[in-house]
Amino acid sequence: MKSIRLHEGKERSLLRRHPWVFQGSVARGKADAGETVRIESAEGRFLAWGAYSPSSMIRVRAWSFDEGERIDADFFARRIARAVALRARLPIASSGVRLVHGEADGLPGLIVDRYGDLLSAQFLCAGTERWKGVIADALLAATGLQRLYERSDSGVRGLEGLTPQTGWLRQPVGDGGETECTISEHDWRLTLDVASGHKTGFYLDQRDNRAAFARWVRQFGLKRVLNCYCYTGGFTVAALSGGAEQVVSVDSSAPAIARVREHLALNGFDAARGEGVDGDVNQYLRDSLKEGRVFDAIVLDPPKFAPTAAHAERASRAYKDINRLALKLLQPGGLLLTFSCSGGIGAELFHKIVAGAAHDAGVDGAILQRLEGACDHPTTLVFPEGEYLKGLALLKY
Repeated sequence: MKSIRLHEGKERSLLRRHPWVFQGSVARGKADAGETVRIESAEGRFLAWGAYSPSSMIRVRAWSFDEGERIDADFFARRIARAVALRARLPIASSGVRLVHGEADGLPGLIVDRYGDLLSAQFLCAGTERWKGVIADALLAATGLQRLYERSDSGVRGLEGLTPQTGWLRQPVGDGGETECTISEHDWRLTLDVASGHKTGFYLDQRDNRAAFARWVRQFGLKRVLNCYCYTGGFTVAALSGGAEQVVSVDSSAPAIARVREHLALNGFDAARGEGVDGDVNQYLRDSLKEGRVFDAIVLDPPKFAPTAAHAERASRAYKDINRLALKLLQPGGLLLTFSCSGGIGAELFHKIVAGAAHDAGVDGAILQRLEGACDHPTTLVFPEGEYLKGLALLKY
């Protein structure tokens, strides 16, 4: 077994069981991409077993902190079975479930979602790429399913020296290869395509927030709703189910807007209650302000503006601008659901950004609730970086 020796003092994070070892922490040692290595302190003391990544700033990702544990097929079978068993205990009101959530499940660089009888997975680092076949078999064994689609097309793979990979990893003989599927979520039905949808096909992390939004729309009698960066309209369906009379859904993707319309029909809503706008959200907000449009509720769920902390300053300006415009467009007593999925923007900073936007808009509001990802997207005590989705539900004074 190859060893990686750290510089003096660089073992502290591993002693706290944080799973990342950065390039600058490594004093000596190297291995092939994804190869399991023994991570040692400067004095040679065992710290963890990890997957080596020669191209990444995160040079090693820890698999296990138990010196007696072997990193083999049984290891992955145990970790995946544990992750699947956890989800079986959680109150998940959907047939779409996040089964494996990377570091939070002790499997760095692996994301697996279940959509009905279909699995969709992302192998995002050298370690999971090296063990891909073993992981695929373990996933089928743990779930009893037969279809596994790979969506390893995230830009993160480039940082690992890996090329994008998509397509079927496992499917029964004679299977037609259908990548479209329909899931239930609360009392709704939503469609997705694991081959072309965002991430693994859909944003399951917003499930609980969509349900909360439907309740608030009904509770506060909110009638005219604007859903920005709507993607395929999950929050649109939620608003209509809560009793909204009209929902405007804005996204720069024409196929996404088309699927919003499909979701209205699929859930029995009159098409006249939903307006789809294929366009730039920022421009739509500015045009709405000029034209005097007002809304009772607005959802801001933008894409990742700050992938890392290095992008935080520029992203902060972008978040502030859209929140300022949205707060100006809200009626007094209106509801703003605003989110950031940027890992480089923490919850405290996001709060400050929205507060600054409110100041610039000349308004104030009450925080109804702080929002986060659904329970099948856990954040662990030792890996706070996993808390990527954060949001605020605000009632405008």
